[in-house]
Amino acid sequence: MNYTEFIEITERLLGPLAPRQKEQFRLLDGLYREWNEKINVISRKDIDGLYLHHVLHSLAIAGYMKSYLPGYPGSHPDFSDCHPERSEGSVTPLRFLDLGTGGGFPGIPLAILFPNAAFTLCDSIGKKVKVAEAVAKAIGLENVTVINARAEDLDEKFDYIVSRAVTSLDRFIPWVKGKYTRGILYLKGGDIAEELSTVMERFRIPGNAIHTWHIDNWANYPYFSEKFVIFIEKICN
Repeated sequence: MNYTEFIEITERLLGPLAPRQKEQFRLLDGLYREWNEKINVISRKDIDGLYLHHVLHSLAIAGYMKSYLPGYPGSHPDFSDCHPERSEGSVTPLRFLDLGTGGGFPGIPLAILFPNAAFTLCDSIGKKVKVAEAVAKAIGLENVTVINARAEDLDEKFDYIVSRAVTSLDRFIPWVKGKYTRGILYLKGGDIAEELSTVMERFRIPGNAIHTWHIDNWANYPYFSEKFVIFIEKICN
């Protein structure tokens, strides 16, 4: 998938992009190729698949939100009783934490798509954070903060946690406990049934709070076969 094909499919799936957004997406190819020569954040065999395997894959989270969280990335009416500060028409931006961002996925593509939301990109590996920070700065992303830290060191609370398969969910969930108000949006592939069963039992998550979404039903490419967006909904008490 080249840049032109990526823009066409993204606008078909997610709606029109502003010229600035298109230019930001265009710049990603050259920037990641340049940085990948210095710091290997994407497999060198996979750099030609940047737009399909990394950028569009990241935007599958937006695809899920558009389909199932109306008003994305604004408020979801079902959360209004629990989170009145995020009610429809609120000027307070949604806050996302991309934990284990690596070179900036899924956070940077989502931050381009959602310029009015605030993104914190976090990774414990300093050289990867350096790449994410440099790319965000080079394309003029003003809604991104990049930090080099472990999840346990974060004191802030976010609306959503997003991540791309940095570890198994039974390890990931304790890292973000108490750090989000709406839910976790997690990109994961393969046979996820046993993993979800484990986290439901271990963390007493009711079945109706975990939602799985086949990405290839949204973007029909073989690469997305057996790849999912998993949404773990925050249950209000």
